[in-house]
Amino acid sequence: MAKVTKKNVAAIIEAIGGEDNINMATHCISRLRFQLKDESIVDEEALKEIDIVRGNFSSNGQYQVVIGQGTVDKAYEELVRQTNVKEVTTAELKEENAKKLNPLQKIVKMLADVFIPILPAIVASGLLLGINNVLVGVGIFVEGKSLVDMYPNLASIAGMISMIAGTAFAFLPALVGWSAVKYFGGNPLMGIVLGLVLVNPALMSAYDIGVKEPHYWNFFGLEVAQIGYQGQVLPVLVASWVYASIEKALRRVVADAFQLLVVAPVTLLVTSALSLIAIGPITLWISNWITDGIVHLSNISPMITGVLFGACFALLVITGMHHAFLAVNLQLISTTGRTMFWPIQALSDTAQGSAALAMAFVTRDKKNRSIALTSALSAYLGITEPAMFGVNLRAKYAFVCSMIGAGLAGGFIAYNGVISQSIGVSGLFSILSITRAGWGAYAIGMLIAIGVPFVLTFIIGMARRKQGNAGF
Repeated sequence: MAKVTKKNVAAIIEAIGGEDNINMATHCISRLRFQLKDESIVDEEALKEIDIVRGNFSSNGQYQVVIGQGTVDKAYEELVRQTNVKEVTTAELKEENAKKLNPLQKIVKMLADVFIPILPAIVASGLLLGINNVLVGVGIFVEGKSLVDMYPNLASIAGMISMIAGTAFAFLPALVGWSAVKYFGGNPLMGIVLGLVLVNPALMSAYDIGVKEPHYWNFFGLEVAQIGYQGQVLPVLVASWVYASIEKALRRVVADAFQLLVVAPVTLLVTSALSLIAIGPITLWISNWITDGIVHLSNISPMITGVLFGACFALLVITGMHHAFLAVNLQLISTTGRTMFWPIQALSDTAQGSAALAMAFVTRDKKNRSIALTSALSAYLGITEPAMFGVNLRAKYAFVCSMIGAGLAGGFIAYNGVISQSIGVSGLFSILSITRAGWGAYAIGMLIAIGVPFVLTFIIGMARRKQGNAGF
């Protein structure tokens, strides 16, 4: 792997139009992110020749240069040393770029900014749930028995893991409340409290709706059901916006000496009451309507749904709209106990890695071969940006081949009813988040996602290489 040097960072600066073309700069886990004055003057061919650059693309007002995990922070430090560029956080850069977005892009950005910060908790819980599935799944190692049946001493371990794994999902509104209130400009700690109010044990669980009869409060003749919103996303999302709006308004009018005594208590009381009386019931109805619609459409033809979603998911990643599906998956899991979409997303990521791996055999360029190999490995471990933006989009046909493989794999597992009860890590280890009954079909789907993009990309790539136009 190439090392970060003054020379290659200086080359990046020159290729993107020089220091004068940079308004702001920051970095994420694998990419340098810029707000440029004029993206049209970027020399993309020069960028491709720089040894530490794995790819580049523009998205939502940001010009991003893919460097790689563990290396990008060093490149950013060197960039700052060489320029007088304005350093900002990723959030500040996103906020500045948001001014250029259309309404749909702003909604997608909001969902991304709210749900990405809580993703580590969701993924960790999903992986632990996968481990628990291995322990309690019947027939994995011995026909008709689970590991717990074979070794009863594992029962307590499995029980503890199950409890830990279920915590993030049981208190999901608290996680969303923290992130959403923070995003909307309120006190994030009060967002946690607001989320906990909505899952208070004194309220009847949302999972018992239709099974049990709730108790009611009577506010001067207004009957309000004492119902919680366990596992729900939309109610706490809207409530968080209301909370932050009220809090900011009160902070503007309440004297500093009284803010501690007035702002938080009044805001929490008003928002909680509005949530239980109106926001919760209305948004729960909307959530169920959306969920029922998605389930109905996917049930019309699971295979076609799987093919289309699998093939198109990579396009959603390019536009950034894939972040919206995190909320969709969480809503489906909380409402129906499962999602068919996350397994397809995981196979789409795997397909990107396979296409990149094929390009490692197609290219004659040593640097590009190294980029393709490391990008493929990264994709197989769940991080797809280097493979997608650094390899497949550059070759174009590799990207199309990955879409074909992902579509076929998605159609196959959807037809066979593969589902996930949680969100875990993508890549080769994603099978841990799949329900035990779907392991066989998912394994075949994984082979399709690995084999089809690799074979197609290799065949097309070698044919084009003979013509001197491998594209990478």
